[in-house]
Order: sequence, then structure tokens, then C-alpha cells
Amino acid sequence: MAEYFIRGLTQGMIDAAEVIAWADVVIVDAPKTEDWMLEISSSSPEDRMGVLHHLHAVQGEVDEAAVVAMLAAKK
Repeated sequence: MAEYFIRGLTQGMIDAAEVIAWADVVIVDAPKTEDWMLEISSSSPEDRMGVLHHLHAVQGEVDEAAVVAMLAAKK
């Protein structure tokens, strides 16, 4: 999801408020809260670059096909 949001923010298809809302849900659902979750959740919706910066701290594997499909559905 982080890669989806990174590309969506970069391409102007997603706004920071959507990413912040996602981070809020992740915090509630995650067994362990990580720093990046809190950083994104507490970001200002006007701070698109800050949210983008914090998204780069998310670790995991990127499912390229899923990211492309989600972005295509967003158009």
C-alpha cells in the first residue's frame, strides 16, 4: 500500500488526507505500532511532501501488478 500511496501522491491522484486516514486504520489494526505509522498519522494534510517522506520508511515487498491495478482503478 505504501508504494501505491507514494506513486499516487507523486502523480497527484491521491491527496495526503487519504494517506493519513489509511495510517490511522493501520495503527488500529496493527499488532505493533511502528514509527512511520505515527509519523504519517500525525502529519498535516497540507504536508504532502512530509507524508511522502514518511511513506518511504515503510518496509515490505512491492506487488507491482497490484499497485498498477489500483492506480489504474483510481483514474
